[in-house]
Amino acid sequence: MIYIIMGVSGSGKSTLGMFLSEKLGWTLHEGDNFHSLENIEKMARGEPLTDQDRFPWLLKLHEVIQRELRSGSHALVVCSALKRQYRQILLYGSRALSSSSSLDHDVSPPTSPNVYFLFLYGDYDFILQRMVARRGHYMKAEMLRSQFDVLEPPLDEENVLPLDVRRSITDMATEVEKHMISLKASPAMQ
Repeated sequence: MIYIIMGVSGSGKSTLGMFLSEKLGWTLHEGDNFHSLENIEKMARGEPLTDQDRFPWLLKLHEVIQRELRSGSHALVVCSALKRQYRQILLYGSRALSSSSSLDHDVSPPTSPNVYFLFLYGDYDFILQRMVARRGHYMKAEMLRSQFDVLEPPLDEENVLPLDVRRSITDMATEVEKHMISLKASPAMQ
């Protein structure tokens, strides 16, 4: 089972990922570690990434997800995945890129019972306060607006569990564990 923890920068993706990784003993793949040096430098200058900047990064993460699925391991992947197309690239790789003009028709929504998105959502002002307070991250608070501008919240058909970032990390983790239990109890998983 793979959980992809997604949301805008500053929503707490990495914090939740580390907490769940420690609690569950699952491997954690931090998406920031897969960015090219060029992407990191661009964000550090306060320049939003384009789709062309993101596609190679998303394809690297797709390979990580596929490797974990093939191994039968449980893992967590932290990745903003702001647009539906980005989430489809994470799941389907270059196939999602090659059909980008009619993406929603040619590439099915995720139906794998093994991949779920945890969507950390919250209000702009709340998340902006978090970003202003954090230190040592290359993603500047001034870039948050650009992320909200491109955000396409996931639909239910995308195997998503929405989590309100105003809740504590412990509360969100408890919600994820309840989700896991409900999946294990569902007839599709038996």
